[in-house]
Amino acid sequence: MEKSELLLGSYSYAALCGVTLIIGWLAHWIYKWMNPPCIGRLPPGSMGFPIIGETFQFFRASPSIDMPSYYKQRLERYGPLFKTSLVGRPVIISLDPEVNRFIFQQEGKLFQSWYPETAINIFGKKSLTTYNGTIHKFIRGVAAKLFGLENLKESLLPELENSMRESFASWTGKPSVEVQDGVSDMIFDLVAKKLIGLDVTNSRELRKNFQDFFQGMVSFPIYFPGTSFYRSMQGRRNVRNTLTDIMKERLSAPGKKYGDLVDLIVEELQSEKPMIDENFAIDALAALLFTSFATLSSTLTVAFKYLTDNPKVVEELKEEHGTILKKREGVNSGFTWEEYRSLKFSTQVMNEITRISNVTPGVFRKTLTDVQVKGYTIPSGWLVMISPMAVHLNPKLFEDPLKFDPWRWREEKRSSMLKNYMPFGGGVRLCLGAEFSKLFIALFLHILVTEYSWTEIEGGEVLRISEIMFPQGYHIQLVPQT
Repeated sequence: MEKSELLLGSYSYAALCGVTLIIGWLAHWIYKWMNPPCIGRLPPGSMGFPIIGETFQFFRASPSIDMPSYYKQRLERYGPLFKTSLVGRPVIISLDPEVNRFIFQQEGKLFQSWYPETAINIFGKKSLTTYNGTIHKFIRGVAAKLFGLENLKESLLPELENSMRESFASWTGKPSVEVQDGVSDMIFDLVAKKLIGLDVTNSRELRKNFQDFFQGMVSFPIYFPGTSFYRSMQGRRNVRNTLTDIMKERLSAPGKKYGDLVDLIVEELQSEKPMIDENFAIDALAALLFTSFATLSSTLTVAFKYLTDNPKVVEELKEEHGTILKKREGVNSGFTWEEYRSLKFSTQVMNEITRISNVTPGVFRKTLTDVQVKGYTIPSGWLVMISPMAVHLNPKLFEDPLKFDPWRWREEKRSSMLKNYMPFGGGVRLCLGAEFSKLFIALFLHILVTEYSWTEIEGGEVLRISEIMFPQGYHIQLVPQT
């Protein structure tokens, strides 16, 4: 009896020691999670729960166009630079325009481009998102041949105007148009033709596969039927299949030219020492196709909503664009680059639309070494997320930020506000399509206010996670002006 009691006591003691060791290890692990090592002082903030971090709070939708509560609460508690953990990765989030400019300026020195795992999986590990240096310059170079200033002025502008007029005309025959879908088709029809030579029917079919990409990019990478990430990956598979078929066809007959981006890529692939391979080309084309329309379609849907709610803005736009029409020599003259550059109030409207909508989820960088900024240290290998949206909606930087007020961009105030304005990113990775987007918005406004009027039918409610969503869509009826 005594022996069994002794054994039982020994087992109990051993079990107690084991439990104590496990609890001690867990406590140490949790402590290390909450207090990551740093040679210096980390920015303030919370790492949240182990592994999960603050991911659920970050992805929680805001039921308006305002800055989500995730950013508001931390801006108030910690200031514009704070640490957190998202999807298991330590992250510094910057809502500080001065820090953001510093990060953009130090691209390739202290920081390198980085994207969340979900985005890399969706666009492919060999896509534009994962390459730096010469390959990045090559892609920017070939894309600039199509969407750069010279080509915009000389050939793309009239093509864009014709395509946009056809789209608007097709809207007038319908009792209701869902604006984001309609604008997405409008942009994608042209871009798919210029990038990969697709006709309208095939481009519309291809665009459907991009539908869930944005939601998949800001989700957990859980590949299970029904999840946003799963739907995005199914779309990715279909997009890759289409682009692979196009690439094979072009490579089999390289002498046949289509006047699109694939022509330039095929030339490179068949050169003596190509900088890229076929897989990279396909992933890069998918990324370019998606970015060409995804943000711009949301931006213009927001624009439609704000123009509907602000008739004074529409009246001033009509006056400015009416003056342009009066100055033209011929009735059938098209919109010119000089007219685009002469627009003043329309530029103010454009600035305000892109400021208040700012549909990009965030701009990500990774530190290449320990970085000192504003008295804090960002450790090597940490991620940094820049949030232009949180800068644009900060009442300390933009007075009454939720008010749609193009007049705030008057010349006497513009220079000070431009310091805090970054809808197209910055640095060497400034958005390739920035000038194309501005021209598209200006031309869109020109045709809309001079030739059409519209009535709101239904929808228009906005959700913001990091990007803008219209859960019920936004439906309008478009009619020609009489």
